[in-house]
Amino acid sequence: MTAETVFTYAAPALKFGPGAADEIGFDLRQYDVRRVLVVTDPGVAATGHPERVAEQIRGFGMEAVVTDLSHVEPTDESMVAAVEHAREHGPWDAFVAVGGGSAIDTAKAVNLLTTNPGQLMDYVNAPVGGGMAPSRPLKPLVAVPTTTGTGSESTTICVLDVLAQKVKSGISHARLRPTLAVVDPRLTMTQPTGVTAAAGMDILCHALESWTARPYDSYEAKRPEERVPYCGANPIADMWSRQALSLLAGSFRRAVRDGDDEEARGQMALAATFAGLGFGNAGVHIPHANAYPIAGRVRDFHPEGYPDDEPMVPHGMAVALTAPEAFRFTFEASPERHLQAAALLAPGAEPSGAPRDHLPDVLVTLMRDIGMPNGIAAVGYTEADVDDLVEGTMKQQRLLATAPRDVTEEDAATILRASLELW
Repeated sequence: MTAETVFTYAAPALKFGPGAADEIGFDLRQYDVRRVLVVTDPGVAATGHPERVAEQIRGFGMEAVVTDLSHVEPTDESMVAAVEHAREHGPWDAFVAVGGGSAIDTAKAVNLLTTNPGQLMDYVNAPVGGGMAPSRPLKPLVAVPTTTGTGSESTTICVLDVLAQKVKSGISHARLRPTLAVVDPRLTMTQPTGVTAAAGMDILCHALESWTARPYDSYEAKRPEERVPYCGANPIADMWSRQALSLLAGSFRRAVRDGDDEEARGQMALAATFAGLGFGNAGVHIPHANAYPIAGRVRDFHPEGYPDDEPMVPHGMAVALTAPEAFRFTFEASPERHLQAAALLAPGAEPSGAPRDHLPDVLVTLMRDIGMPNGIAAVGYTEADVDDLVEGTMKQQRLLATAPRDVTEEDAATILRASLELW
């Protein structure tokens, strides 16, 4: 094998800080924009943030229309409905997403399918969908997160539930990356405690998975046209991941304990941005691969802080529930990195057992402190569901390719079984 010698790095333009969302109208004027669709969901719309953003866009002479058709934990059906609405009321010169990852991912799908031919499932990653790449440029997209977690404002990924297959999947292409990420910590102050905890675990796993991902130079050399956004752990992504872990160590528990702690909220927002800049290039692996079927096959779980109209396992929670066992499995691929990560998250904490257990122990302690469920059994799964969950995990080959160890069906089953109860 000829080893890879090249890694790639890309990121959107970034505007960060309290008040940053007040400048979006000015920013859009730089792109010769006339009509803007502001994409959000009903819960975020109720905070008034999207309409305030739209109003100041109008103040710069542009038409801005708010649509709240985004669905929390979006599905193929909800995204198709949003796309059809945008097509009916278009054309649009730009899109602004105000909300969590659900709103930002919905805006990515709307942007893709109002600028390119085909249907949603044509673009969803294979083998769930057709895996087609966009053939035409997309319009400018400004992503304005109101939750601290998904990192979608920095990434090339659009995630959704495919209802017929009962699995989460995604669309992944460099053209989906937002043009500008506007991160205003003040917009996260309305985030409920349960959302802060679940979304924060998403930040944490983004940083840990990209930090422990398969190194870019362990792959076979690629031709230029074969390069993908997820290229494996690399020096630039490593820098962002380490910084995210350090910020989380000092702010995560505080932000969950006291939502009015502006300093902690700001550090969480910065950690989410840093983690997105890391995993958006290095990639994520086993915890995220497991999360897709855990969220996609939910039966009757209703998490605190989320809409109660239908069952769901929030994405960040689904990622967290198998993370301790996943990192126990990956430990042998890079022991030093796993121990460094534990030290960053829990400075001064000494291993209570074998070295391979240190990072899982740190994660379990944190999860208990912030009120995460005690494993996948706590969200409704049993031993009898493991084979079904394994099937869903193994469909996520785009993610598993980034894992530092090869993952067989037996490996996935072992991780899932051990994750039924974590403590």
